[in-house]
Amino acid sequence: MLSNASILLIDDEEDIRFSLRGIFEDEGSRVTEARNGLDGLSLIQDQDFDLIFLDIWMPGMDGMSVLKTLRDQGDDTPVIMISGHGNIENAVTALKSGAFDFIEKPLSLDNILVTAEKALELSFLKRENKELRSRIKSEFHPGITGKSPSTIYLKELIDQVAPTDAWVLITGENGTGKEVAARAVHVASKRADREMICVNCAAIPEELIESELFGHEKGAFTGADKAKKGKFELADQSTLFLDEIADMSLKTQAKILRILQEQKFERVGGTKTFTVDVRVIAATNKDLNQEMIQGRFRQDLFYRLNVFPLTIPPLRERVEDIPELITFFTKRLTYELNQPPISFDQTAMEVLAGYSWPGNIRELKNFVERLYILYPGKVVTAAMLPPEYKVVQVRQDNHQALIDDIADFKEARSRFEEIFLRAHLERVGGNISRLAESIGLERTYLYRKLKAYNINGDERKQRSPNT
Repeated sequence: MLSNASILLIDDEEDIRFSLRGIFEDEGSRVTEARNGLDGLSLIQDQDFDLIFLDIWMPGMDGMSVLKTLRDQGDDTPVIMISGHGNIENAVTALKSGAFDFIEKPLSLDNILVTAEKALELSFLKRENKELRSRIKSEFHPGITGKSPSTIYLKELIDQVAPTDAWVLITGENGTGKEVAARAVHVASKRADREMICVNCAAIPEELIESELFGHEKGAFTGADKAKKGKFELADQSTLFLDEIADMSLKTQAKILRILQEQKFERVGGTKTFTVDVRVIAATNKDLNQEMIQGRFRQDLFYRLNVFPLTIPPLRERVEDIPELITFFTKRLTYELNQPPISFDQTAMEVLAGYSWPGNIRELKNFVERLYILYPGKVVTAAMLPPEYKVVQVRQDNHQALIDDIADFKEARSRFEEIFLRAHLERVGGNISRLAESIGLERTYLYRKLKAYNINGDERKQRSPNT
């Protein structure tokens, strides 16, 4: 780690600089010296260093002032403070001010080398993470792939909200990538150095959700043999992602609301109040307006969460993204499965663009992985696609047959109505209310039409023999 590392020594004592230079040059490091704080800051402005050794007591600008200036400027280079007047108070002050460590004079060779190695390891990890985040941001939002107008707009909204601390409410169907969008917000935020904490509210039993979110003290209930931090506590200074927020009970919603408003809570079975700084991103696949009308979701919680809404459109509404998403998944699967890459010809792409993708991006990923197993290293054509994905092609053939076989206009209109209703019902996932709204029909009239054609909204895959 020390080999070829760039190290800056800031100390007014020439003997100390001489000794440290000899130690680090013997290890293969590149060493630069500064006799005082101002000279050191000037060097730091002109070049990057992997590690800085900084004396506390120097004439003019002392080491603590240099350290404060660096941190105020956003420079996170590891700094090891050294002093011939070491005491606990100086060490604590230095560490609180952002120093990596504190070493007393006379300097120990072993202590210097061990501390420098640890500091350089941290420096390289930070630089690697910074470069990775920069590369991810420049190439694409993590997992948000596509060039359709709705996807471009979504990326623009994420770019706007991510650097702020505004809370975000993400809505969209299952499989559209709500958690991926949440991670994109977190990665581009000032909290990105900390892990985003995720909670699937639908997966936690009602009797355990308080303990999961707020933690518990030892002995709080049967089985609580030790204290446990909750998700809010773990997410302090970071982002808390509450997925499927609408699946919580009204009782839990009320408790969540109080925590969100005050950023204060007590663990289950405890009396100590914890104060946290948490950015909340919530997500749901439900229509919260309808949930509030039905009394299943609190209005006050909705308005607290809905600071910055993001809507993830279903894949069927952004079919332009399908080729790029397929490319994204094939690259990833080639690496994960260690399989030869596959590709798709134009006919296959046209068929896939016409499929409704009820499972959205999650279904697309599983579909591509399935073809990797079936056709490793091959070019996939329309003929090689599983039958369920070729429904549009089949419909087009059947439509031509209808035109050839039907001469009566009344029958033609009736047959077209049935085809039209079945196609649009599948497009809205079998939801009759959404179908009525999307095609502009009054619901009572629509129900009569569906009954006449024996179409059941719950049987969303049901098709006429002639469709």
